[in-house]
Amino acid sequence: MSDALTIALVAHDQKKDDMVAFARRHTELLSRCRLVATGTTGGRIAEALPTLDLTRLRSGPLGGDQQIGAMIAEGGIDALVFFVDPLTPMPHDVDVKALMRLAIVYDIPMALNGATAEILLNALLAQHTEKAHA
Repeated sequence: MSDALTIALVAHDQKKDDMVAFARRHTELLSRCRLVATGTTGGRIAEALPTLDLTRLRSGPLGGDQQIGAMIAEGGIDALVFFVDPLTPMPHDVDVKALMRLAIVYDIPMALNGATAEILLNALLAQHTEKAHA
């Protein structure tokens, strides 16, 4: 899987169930990728889908968002799926904004909800498959 896409998965507390449901619906596509996720989100996904190639980082408020940001800056992330809860205040809002800013600065495709994440995942894997067959 050395040329597999690397996708970062992050979800706010109120969106973790949505992220697990998204991963369940797209297990076949996600199984063709390397996944990195913040601590609790990654734990929930790994528990539900233990066959996925998933690396858990620290919890978002404890540095996981920054770990993913560093991976983006180093060219190690191909896409960011970040299920954001816009209705709940986040104590680590500055970290969240910094992660989103890095995705924008480094031109990393970013989805902030399930509908966009589905389109993004399908498009990235189709593009990646075309490149592999070229």
